[in-house]
Amino acid sequence: MLKDSKDLNYRMPAEWEKQKSTWIAWPHNKKDWPNKFKFIPFVFCEIISKISNHQKVNILIEKKSIKKSINLFLKKYLVNTNNINFRICKTNRAWLRDSFPIFVKNKKDQKVLVNWGFNGWAKYKNFGHDNKICSKIKKYVRLSSITPTIKNKRIILEGGSIDVNGKGILLTTRECLQSNIQVRNPGLKKKEYEYIFKKYLGIKEVLWLNKGIAGDDTHGHIDDIARFVSKKKIFLAHESNKNDINYKPLKENYEIIKKSVKTKQIKIIKIPMPKAKYINGIRVPATYLNFYIANRIVLVPVFNDYRDKTVIKIFKKHFKNRKIIPIDCSLLIWGFGAIHCMTQQEPS
Repeated sequence: MLKDSKDLNYRMPAEWEKQKSTWIAWPHNKKDWPNKFKFIPFVFCEIISKISNHQKVNILIEKKSIKKSINLFLKKYLVNTNNINFRICKTNRAWLRDSFPIFVKNKKDQKVLVNWGFNGWAKYKNFGHDNKICSKIKKYVRLSSITPTIKNKRIILEGGSIDVNGKGILLTTRECLQSNIQVRNPGLKKKEYEYIFKKYLGIKEVLWLNKGIAGDDTHGHIDDIARFVSKKKIFLAHESNKNDINYKPLKENYEIIKKSVKTKQIKIIKIPMPKAKYINGIRVPATYLNFYIANRIVLVPVFNDYRDKTVIKIFKKHFKNRKIIPIDCSLLIWGFGAIHCMTQQEPS
């Protein structure tokens, strides 16, 4: 039996709540985008440019000496440099959604860093720098941190594996947190995860979907398939092609979530999947759900796909107070991630 979590009164704010800044790591790992890395800094610049028009962007860099060359990139994209802060912090990869600490608020509405463990998605062996980001950036944010543990073990958790509505409900998948492949926390049961989510994120209810999409090397991240866009509305990935490998699991997720939210007055909005994308013969996890909500904008990944325009219209309908900005992620996705994967919001 688990002891009562003794609710610590932490709450993870929803992404659409007011943000102080966005954290991004400058890309440097060429192995993440084999033979296409030279295009990647330009995609990062475009994303940084759009966000910096509305809020601060903190960029993690390997060393001070590369600031000059990065600034040359940024100037080409008319980045608002007044909103840019460079922070020296070594990383293995640029996917800060998963390696960066999560900001929560305590009962006094003060921010606290949640220092989850990171183990390279239980797939890659080079994650040493990424697992130490919290200790490195604490001096910049000047916030206290908590390290979640259970049975004296540090909990591994990636930001891309969860999504919250800021009001006590969390989305995740069994494939990521409960399967025997790419195991983050060996032996950790469903009830124990729910206990952790309650204790450190203020979660009262967890909606467990089943599987993620093909090509996702994280093995089932939720931010590719289902996202809260308001406290009572979920965008859910939908595949209409019965011959596509994603058809069955995404249909199953719809059935699960429809049943789960029946009494909660939560709306489900189906978001079409783009046509299956392959790079060098490898299926990549192209999805429109890997979007990022900033203060006045929503950055939406697009893929030169005939469904791009349809999806942008859906976003405009449901984000009336934010500008919808499509970002071509046709090459970025070769790193098996998109806009949400590379950003981490800091609430105000």
